[in-house]
Formats: sequence, structure tokens, C-alpha cells
Amino acid sequence: MRYQIVRLSLAFAAAACVGGNFPSTMFAQSSASGPVGTPAVSGSQASTPAKPAPAVRRTDLGSRVSRQAQMYYEGIWGIDSLKVKYTESGEMIRFSYRVLDPGKAAPLNDKKAEPSLIDPQAGVKLAVPQMEKVGKLRQSSTPNAGMSYWMAFSNSGRRVRPGDRVIVEIGHFRADGLIVE
Repeated sequence: MRYQIVRLSLAFAAAACVGGNFPSTMFAQSSASGPVGTPAVSGSQASTPAKPAPAVRRTDLGSRVSRQAQMYYEGIWGIDSLKVKYTESGEMIRFSYRVLDPGKAAPLNDKKAEPSLIDPQAGVKLAVPQMEKVGKLRQSSTPNAGMSYWMAFSNSGRRVRPGDRVIVEIGHFRADGLIVE
């Protein structure tokens, strides 16, 4: 009992020096706790170090679409994992997706469909460039289930920036609100 009185008087003295409402929190602590501000720990918990929370990558957060949008893209177009990435130089924007159902995803790989990337904030509409010896910078082969496909849009002037919300159109396909990573 005498130890607790000495401990309380030291706590009040420390609180007076700090100048806060520390004494009101002191009474809420149990006598089994250690020093002021540390919680009471049982013997088995004391030897086990606390595990840090798993890290969340920023890119994962940026590419997420609502569950309703995921169901729409999977059900109607047979694709998922839609991503829009800013290249290192910033001169190209890469759009990629994974095919789940090749029959539904066929219009996205149609050579006749002209893809475009629209950024309403920047007021630009980007196109897939035609290279002299390579051709269009996009994949237009017959889609296969489980395979990922991509296309690159020319971003000359670097008008589209990471964090922008963009729209990708390929024929009748339209993906709204994709975030550039």
C-alpha cells in the first residue's frame, strides 16, 4: 500500500511538471500494470514480439475498382485486372487487362477497333501510336483465357499524370474511372 502511495505521488509530481491531465488517466490503470502508460501483459504474451501490420502497396489501392464494376467487366466483357500505368519516361500510358472468357473479350482485341484513352481533367484524348516497323503498339491476337493483354497510348507532352482518373474506350467497350498508377 505504501508503495502505491509513493508511486501516485511521483505520478502527480511528474504530471505537474508536464502540465497535462495525466492524473485522471492514472486512476484508470490496474495495479498489475508495469510503468505508467504500459499495459498489463501476461507471461506468455511478454516473450512473444508483436507482429507488424502487413504493408499495403499504394499501387494496389490505386487500381481497385468497385465490386459492382468488377462483376460488370467479368460478366459482360470477360476480363479483370484492369490497370492503367504511367511509364517511367511519362511518354506512354499502358493499359492492361486479363482475359477470363475469350469469346466475350474478343472485341477488345479487334484490329478494326480504335482504342482511345480520355482524361477529362487534362482535356486530352490519347491514341495508340503506329510505329513504322512495329505497327500499332497493342496486342490484337485472338485472346486466350488467363492471358494478360496490353496496349500503349502516346502521352506526348505528359498531359496525363499519375493519379488522374481516365476512361478507356475500345469499340463499344468503355471503362470509366480507372486511376493512372
